Amino acid sequence: MAHESIVNLTADNFADEAENASVPVLIDFWSEHCGPCKMLSPVLDEVAGELGDSAKITKVDVMDQRDLAMKFGIRAVPTLIFMKGGEIQETKTGIMSKDALIEKLQSLA
Repeated sequence: MAHESIVNLTADNFADEAENASVPVLIDFWSEHCGPCKMLSPVLDEVAGELGDSAKITKVDVMDQRDLAMKFGIRAVPTLIFMKGGEIQETKTGIMSKDALIEKLQSLA
């Protein structure tokens, strides 16, 4: 069960939730059929719980939101995009540790 503060992004809410956010945003592009994505999910729950309102953790299901995946050139999952002020700051493919995720998001604050 995902942490209650994690937002599922769609084409309809992307601008409000990610581009216009006042805090750093982590976007997890994932797929239900991806083993590493399943391993990363509980880590993102922990990050969301620890950082609270100081960062926003979001998810994009690439199978449901193909247009968003294409817009960002997603070729592999999981792909993590870090945004601040509506601008992409960094993109990582694969899993990151909880500590590395927290450190990256705090560095963008």
